[in-house]
Amino acid sequence: MEHYDLVIIGGGPSGYAGAMRAIDFKKKVLLIEKKRLGGAGIYDGVLTSKTLWEYSLKISSIREMIPNYEVDYNDIVKTLKESVFERKTQMSVHMQLLQKQTDNLLSYEKGLASFIDKHTISIKKDDGSTKIITTENILIASGSRPRYLPNIAIDEQIIMTSNGVKNLTELPKSMVVLGAGVIGCEFATIFSNLGKTKVYLIDKADRILPFEDADVADVVSENLEKHGAFIHHGASLKRMEIKDGEVEYELQYKDDKTEIFRVEKALVSVGRVPNIEDLNLECVGVKLNEKGSIWDDDTQTHTSNIYVAGDVTTDIALVNVGEREARHAVVRMFGPTIKPLSYQNISTIMFLNPEVASVGMSEQDCVKKGLAHKVVKLDYSTNARAIAMRKTKGFFKIIVTNDNGMRILGMRCVGEHASSAIQAVAYLIHTNQGIRELADMMHPHPSIIEGIQECLRMLLGKSIYKSSVFKDKLKCYVCENGTCTNVETLV
Repeated sequence: MEHYDLVIIGGGPSGYAGAMRAIDFKKKVLLIEKKRLGGAGIYDGVLTSKTLWEYSLKISSIREMIPNYEVDYNDIVKTLKESVFERKTQMSVHMQLLQKQTDNLLSYEKGLASFIDKHTISIKKDDGSTKIITTENILIASGSRPRYLPNIAIDEQIIMTSNGVKNLTELPKSMVVLGAGVIGCEFATIFSNLGKTKVYLIDKADRILPFEDADVADVVSENLEKHGAFIHHGASLKRMEIKDGEVEYELQYKDDKTEIFRVEKALVSVGRVPNIEDLNLECVGVKLNEKGSIWDDDTQTHTSNIYVAGDVTTDIALVNVGEREARHAVVRMFGPTIKPLSYQNISTIMFLNPEVASVGMSEQDCVKKGLAHKVVKLDYSTNARAIAMRKTKGFFKIIVTNDNGMRILGMRCVGEHASSAIQAVAYLIHTNQGIRELADMMHPHPSIIEGIQECLRMLLGKSIYKSSVFKDKLKCYVCENGTCTNVETLV
């Protein structure tokens, strides 16, 4: 019977990253993947949706110059296939060559893994055979899948989740998106950008992206509507069903009024659930939390030699978080003592129109926690690079402590190249530094990140543009005890 130092269940981004980190410690590793190396991260998740998003942005730009431009759906399919092929080939070739270079420290098995005991794993192969292996440590990185709703018959053809988008053979004339969170808004953005689909977005709350500040959600809503999308604000779904090959859905509003709509396709985006039902967790003492995900303490489960990483915890379903968790878990197994992971200041990107990048706390987070804070906002229309790109819709917003130290609590950037502007501020938050060093650096010109510099200069009372002149473009205010006060200079 084969024995390993580490067995990793799941060959997606988290599992793959964990395997590569274990190789650094010269450990014998087995990576088990049920379907395809790369998992949902390549085939039904981040890579495919972001490839679609990038493609849709190009089409949107073309349509600004040529309003009647018609997108070729075959070209979309070709682009998606090329993207997936490039990434999966890269990962596969890397793993195969690495196996030879490391004297077979790394092994790979395709099959369905389940626990026999805390050191023994059964692997059911596609041909019906079963392989039993033993191991010292185990990392569960089996990922997640879209959540289904019991009252909606999702067939992944007419009523789809994100997994079913690849089944489209042409762009629909109309589509409803259920779920106004990040993924729902991203797909609403993609299909509205392409210009052939009338998009409806069901928003149960009063605004989309309810976890974000209202000014962020307002810009995204405005741009969705500009591209022809319609948002059902404050609407609850009463029913959704397939009729005559199309989707009929009924909404109920807060005043009890109801409406019925008919569209070609529906996309259901109401969260994800962990892939754990086949693992036989009960036999090894691995417990679940109140959300039905695997409980962990800094990646370690109740069973000391079993760790967990990525979407299977479903707390923060992001590739960068899952990879970081997996690498951290491996270091905990084989490396020196390290400090626990911190989830307080994760940099995120929302692939919307315009792009949204964030790190740290939002304004509404500060208000909920009763934290006194200062806020500075700078409109994209004052940024030379944004003007040159003719992409002036958006803003920078930095939130700092209401004291002389002005430690950064959070940042939101909404607009073109937003993701490239976030990391410097994320580093300041991570290292608990103030703002003066970044404000005094010589930033490249023209660049989007100059907007960050000008925000920090505003906080220090030495900005180039003055908020007393451009009151609609530069804003500074202090929030304390539930009251916000505008000021022209913060020192």
